[in-house]
Amino acid sequence: MWIDIWDGRPFAGAKIALILGTEILVYRRDDRPDIPFPGLWDLPGGGRETDESPADCALRETHEEFGLIIEPERIVWQRRYPSWSGTGAAAYFCAAPLLPVEVEKIRFGSEGTDWTLMPVEWFIAHQQAVPHLQERVFDYLRSAENSPVQQ
Repeated sequence: MWIDIWDGRPFAGAKIALILGTEILVYRRDDRPDIPFPGLWDLPGGGRETDESPADCALRETHEEFGLIIEPERIVWQRRYPSWSGTGAAAYFCAAPLLPVEVEKIRFGSEGTDWTLMPVEWFIAHQQAVPHLQERVFDYLRSAENSPVQQ
């Protein structure tokens, strides 16, 4: 059973690892100089809007970016992290299982150039993945008894 750890403190945004077996849902960021991490592999999520909780933020972004509706109760892990830049508000990282039927329902949005299911180990080691998200996925796997979310 998922327990929301958010204590009401402000935060900048939230990302989510959606895992199907041993694969993770990723997308390649647009290759533009005006955004952080241009052209790198990224995870669903983004900036907080209004008074959203971390789960609400990550799941709204997942819907906007992939057309998927994930219920908050499916989140199996959540942790607060300091800002990746070393400045500003903290961010949250969540993990939830991705269902095979949801992969068929993906409708990729307007952010990024393409998406894929990538082996989790590849994402963690990939030279073109967002570095702080690689660390957070590794943290999740280590805390989840060294295994991805299973279906």
